[in-house]
Amino acid sequence: MSILRSVKDFKGLKGLTYSELNQLSCEIREMILQVTLKNGGHLASSLGAVELTVALLRAFDPERDKIIFDVGHQSYAYKILTGRLDRFHTLRTKGGIAGFPRMDESPYDFFTTGHSSTSISAAMGYAKARDIGGRNHEVIAVIGDGALLNGVSFEALNCVESTETKVIIVLNDNKMSISPRIGGIAGHLARLSVNPTYLKFKDFIKDQCHTLRRGDALEEALKKIKSKLKSLILPTNIFEEMGINYWGPFNGHDIEEMEEVFRLARHYKEPVLIHVLTKKGKGCCEAENNAPFFHGIGPNTDLDAAENHNSSSPLSWSDVMSGTLSEAASHDPRIAVCTAAMADGTKLNGFAKKFPDRFFDVGISEEHMLTFAAGMAAGGIRPAVCIYSTFLQRAADQLMHDICLSKLPVMIGVDRAGLVGEDGETHHGLLDVPWFRTLPGITIAAPRDAADLRFFVNGWIERGIPMVIRYPRGKAARDIPSQGRTERVPAEWGKLELLSRGRDVCLIGIGSTVELMLKTAERLEADEGIIPTVADLRFIKPLDLEGLSEIMRDHAVVVTAEENYLNGGSGMAVSEYACRDHPGCRVINIGVPDRYISHATRSEQWIECGLTSESIIRAIKRSA
Repeated sequence: MSILRSVKDFKGLKGLTYSELNQLSCEIREMILQVTLKNGGHLASSLGAVELTVALLRAFDPERDKIIFDVGHQSYAYKILTGRLDRFHTLRTKGGIAGFPRMDESPYDFFTTGHSSTSISAAMGYAKARDIGGRNHEVIAVIGDGALLNGVSFEALNCVESTETKVIIVLNDNKMSISPRIGGIAGHLARLSVNPTYLKFKDFIKDQCHTLRRGDALEEALKKIKSKLKSLILPTNIFEEMGINYWGPFNGHDIEEMEEVFRLARHYKEPVLIHVLTKKGKGCCEAENNAPFFHGIGPNTDLDAAENHNSSSPLSWSDVMSGTLSEAASHDPRIAVCTAAMADGTKLNGFAKKFPDRFFDVGISEEHMLTFAAGMAAGGIRPAVCIYSTFLQRAADQLMHDICLSKLPVMIGVDRAGLVGEDGETHHGLLDVPWFRTLPGITIAAPRDAADLRFFVNGWIERGIPMVIRYPRGKAARDIPSQGRTERVPAEWGKLELLSRGRDVCLIGIGSTVELMLKTAERLEADEGIIPTVADLRFIKPLDLEGLSEIMRDHAVVVTAEENYLNGGSGMAVSEYACRDHPGCRVINIGVPDRYISHATRSEQWIECGLTSESIIRAIKRSA
């Protein structure tokens, strides 16, 4: 019987030798590898945090102590060892366990995560609640080096001393976020990790641990450690300057070493940051050698997928956006591109190689990125920002205040707009349209195919306006010409486009739902004898009121479908116009209902949200 099956969870760790713990770590790593290759998920980061997790669960008791993982990319071993061993094979599948910590999934998940850099703030809140309530337990924030570079983390670090509460911060430093980490703090961490005093300190802390085991006074030993730390740590240590005791760096794959340090931290009365060095992708040479590729993988991925990646496969929407910007930049020296630690995810590596002086990866710093882009735009540049919809949420104020208010020509390429599948609630791009629509002076477009995306980008460059172009996850749709045309020619700027002409019913698609509406039209004609008109809205803001008016005069029923929340969405904008100017036209809105949509495949999520031909046809029949 395997060690993992015999211990089952963290309660069984106490009686194991360090040799057995190392074997256990190998078994956990193998389980993570097998399940993630099948189901998809965050492989490399979780592989790198196995021993760290084991040491945490040996030194702390999650039935009392609060362990909070930042983002959750590294939390798979924790899930396995906190009661989810038998369900781990359901990871990221519909009805299975989530790919990120969820408070409603387990009593040992103390904070719901998915977006970076929340763990220190949440841990400080837990610690202060402990103090106010007169309780006695430890609070531990586990944060990666990439997440530490975000402004939210620095706001928290800046408040640690003034909050006057003890919190333990474990910095898991693997020298990566998704892409290699960026910025001055990254360099500072690198210098700390090669500090020549590292070995001296490590030997010293081990000596103190042995001293404790001989029964000498704990308080005296800790005082010696603090004194030794201050003499060893570089004078420019930013954590010490913030009033946070810095310990490290330590070998994050040495369970015994980490356990000893964590046990000392339990008895330390002040805030402490423990710097741990790990290897992303540990134990899997393919993931170690190509950590960015194996950071987040899709279902049914082979270990040789990175090596055998076929560049001739159909282009994704991200590829089309990157290629369009590269083509534009070759003719226009004003074009620059920004991303936030997502050069791989947004497929901008090609642009970065071709135009290194006009490519800026700011790390996990979305708010800074948008104001930085606004500054470039004010200085005469045409900056494009490529970012996942869910991460853009952090920069709402910057989009409003720094870009739209001054009408600066920044283009936001909103990647992963819509339902994203297995990453679930925290990663869907369902909120951008409702809040974009509230911003005066912004233009919002959703392309149905690559031709329209290119048209929108070039139109933005020409007009010099604040603009959002939203596009979904996955492969770009084939070119979809309008009825009666053999070649694809985009419609006029600001205009919707009629793809086919019918009677009685008009089906309006927006971006990713245009193909759905075309398929629904075919079903209506074949099964119901109804020949509907099909239109592509194209521009969500400003609406083509003239085009909508023509449709509403000629059709008794208009159906909109969008991969976005219905509340505040583009369909609601169409309905509002109909109520005001065409009250005789009935508008039916299909889209994401007012609830969080859990992890599943993207197709399963579409079915759940009624984004199917069957659902649309039923809605039309009910309206008759």
